[in-house]
Amino acid sequence: MKFNKIIIFSLIALSLSASSCSFLDKEPAETTSGSYFKNETETESFLRGIYAILTQTSFYGNSYLFLAGGDDLEAYGGAGRSPVTSGLCCNNATTSDPAVAAFWYTLYSGINRANILLENINEVTGLSETNRKVYTAEARFLRAFYYFNLVQCWGDVPFRTASTQSVNGLQIARTPKAEIYDFICKEMEESADDLLNASDIDYLPGRVTKSAAWGILARVYMFRAGEHFRDGTAPDEAAIKRYFAKADEFATKVKEQGGHTLAPHYWDYFIDQCANRYNTTAKESIWEAEFTGNYATDTRTEGRIGNLIGIQAPDLSSYTGITGKADPGYGYSFFWSTPKLYELYEQNGDINRMNWNIAPFTYTQSVTGKGVDGRLFEKGKMNEVKKQYWNESYSYGDAAVGATKGDREKATAADNYDRSCGKWRREYEADKKNKNFTAINFPILRYSDVLLMIAECENEVNDAPTAKAYECINAVRHRAGIADLPAGMSQAEFRQAVKDERAMELCFEMTRHFDLIRWGELVKDMNALAQRAQSGTNWKYGPSNTYTYFQISDAYNYFPIPASEMAVNKLITKQNPGW
Repeated sequence: MKFNKIIIFSLIALSLSASSCSFLDKEPAETTSGSYFKNETETESFLRGIYAILTQTSFYGNSYLFLAGGDDLEAYGGAGRSPVTSGLCCNNATTSDPAVAAFWYTLYSGINRANILLENINEVTGLSETNRKVYTAEARFLRAFYYFNLVQCWGDVPFRTASTQSVNGLQIARTPKAEIYDFICKEMEESADDLLNASDIDYLPGRVTKSAAWGILARVYMFRAGEHFRDGTAPDEAAIKRYFAKADEFATKVKEQGGHTLAPHYWDYFIDQCANRYNTTAKESIWEAEFTGNYATDTRTEGRIGNLIGIQAPDLSSYTGITGKADPGYGYSFFWSTPKLYELYEQNGDINRMNWNIAPFTYTQSVTGKGVDGRLFEKGKMNEVKKQYWNESYSYGDAAVGATKGDREKATAADNYDRSCGKWRREYEADKKNKNFTAINFPILRYSDVLLMIAECENEVNDAPTAKAYECINAVRHRAGIADLPAGMSQAEFRQAVKDERAMELCFEMTRHFDLIRWGELVKDMNALAQRAQSGTNWKYGPSNTYTYFQISDAYNYFPIPASEMAVNKLITKQNPGW
């Protein structure tokens, strides 16, 4: 149903575990009505409903993976797997794509919720002025964030900052994205002034803080700087430098004022995330979409991270009594590395991030249905992992090559470079495991991303890498255990180094698709992989039609406007190019 025809908000509960942000622990007690905002409790509950948009199945709870996933580093794959029938990742989307339409309406639902809160919050009695300012700032930021997602995906979109009060006047034309960008940037910058510091909530990343606002605002400015690429227009060099300078300014605020640090080991962050912990070794996590539960209660706030994307594991849900390391958690493993990612790690000698992000083993059962009792490692990988995160993961006892259980290696090196994503591992889940749903959060922003933003912006603003640019990128490389970049790089050389670093650091986190768009490289870099995918060179486990996933056209620089929206909103008269 068109998002603004009926105002019905069932506020999704975000009741989290004791280790989660207490602000989101309480469940909304009732749905909205004309007199909903009677006190602070109801206002806080409604604010949680604006946050709840993030965790819906049409967003980070499921479909976003198929909308923003699928790029030159990751492909929808797995032996004998047919293309997914919704989303953009298999290059088969249409204007009637259900995931595309659901995401569109979900974002507008979040915007309308924020508009309602902002229109009512000053009339709430008994609400402290401190909380009034903070709640207002959060609602403003979230509204701007949802608009950024719309602009990033669709470009010009309908724009309103007032809630729907009547069924009349619902049709609205698309507003030029430049105007919406101006609104987004102003709202995010101003809201940051009244947001809490990350330290105020003990660096629990479920709630928006100044650090989150500044970091996302930097992301907005960087994407805006590359808009001319997807529109095929002449670049306004002065404006581009201005956007990069603003991005640098706000990313630097995170670095200098946020109190954030990198975890000692790359995998520390993801082990925390999978175990429903936050920042136990450093303050790296800045903002996450929070999930909880195991699909066993009335509260439905579980997600699919670790299940749809993450390390592959067998389905043991139909067997009883299999727990602990015998059941490391079922994973469909829909997203696999491309040879490009694999080779990028090899070229940089980056075995730490490689052996975490690209699964170096598969879980095995010596007897089907009796539970996992071993891991089969790629040749040479078992000894590497023993020097990395071995003692922090399930292990099954050393075994010889050729054994049917225990931890052992393949006898020969495999020539397949497409392997299962290993970034999220359900073996660390604290709760009882459900086959299809997990409590693993989605990482919206972390500190390493901010450091790489600064490095990129410094290089673009100054036409060459600065000492600050080197400091930031080398901090990320040092944590990964690889050498610092050489001094004296040109702007073009450093620019490519940043692109490669973002690939190795942030792969599978759904940032690459939009990075490629803002760099003007999406179609070129995707098409470049099509022939290799078809030849099968180091590409063994993808379905036979994987190569078609990379044969995208310029249309993929935008999402299609949903046909269902154009059918009811006659003021949207033009579809996005190519759709």
